[in-house]
Amino acid sequence: MSHTLRALIVDDESLARHLIREYLQRHTDIDLVGECDSGLQAVRDIDTLEPDLIFLDIQMPKLTGLEVLALTGRRSGVIFTTAYDAYALQAFDLHAVDYLLKPFSQERFDAALARARAMLGRSQPALDALIAASAPWLERVLIRDREQVHVILVSSIDYIEAQDDYIAIHAEGKCYLKTQSLADIEARLDPKGFVRVHRSYLINLARLQTIERHGKDGHAARLAGGHKVPISRTGYERLRTII
Repeated sequence: MSHTLRALIVDDESLARHLIREYLQRHTDIDLVGECDSGLQAVRDIDTLEPDLIFLDIQMPKLTGLEVLALTGRRSGVIFTTAYDAYALQAFDLHAVDYLLKPFSQERFDAALARARAMLGRSQPALDALIAASAPWLERVLIRDREQVHVILVSSIDYIEAQDDYIAIHAEGKCYLKTQSLADIEARLDPKGFVRVHRSYLINLARLQTIERHGKDGHAARLAGGHKVPISRTGYERLRTII
């Protein structure tokens, strides 16, 4: 008896979701567990529904398909769908990532599904390369809070603070905890926009208002919103180099 596969459709166009739903009817071993009409809903449902296969549209408002993968860490069982876009197709071909070009036939759909089945459970390094090429620096940060998923725009972040095994992201007057190291998120942020001013603090330069004296030889960064962050000697030198 064959194993039933759980599938999720992610596309902001209802007609596109309907077509995939129709094509899946031929495959009795696939259980359609959900449909998403936005990238944000997909981020939530990928986490809760744990699908084996994801039919993922690339061009969606707010969160693209590649941003969904970047935020969720998903790297297998993904079948991309996309309308014609010369730049996007060139990137897919360059990194040898398969995709379905809309409109696609049942035969083309079945062939892509067969390839995805063969790759199930195996991470696809090409996806990492494609995601990195499409967005070398983070533009959004995903925060899971029980049943909620917060998507924080990097541009809205004031500063990020290391707290043991967590980081505390301060943005728009709120504080969000995320299980990640400060060094890890620093490597994903544009160094022209974020600076490590202290071993425990990263600041958003766009939110920096003043650099103040703190004590005899120390300094502190005053950020928009009134936050005050300590600056180490090394951090001060970094700031002087960049500003």
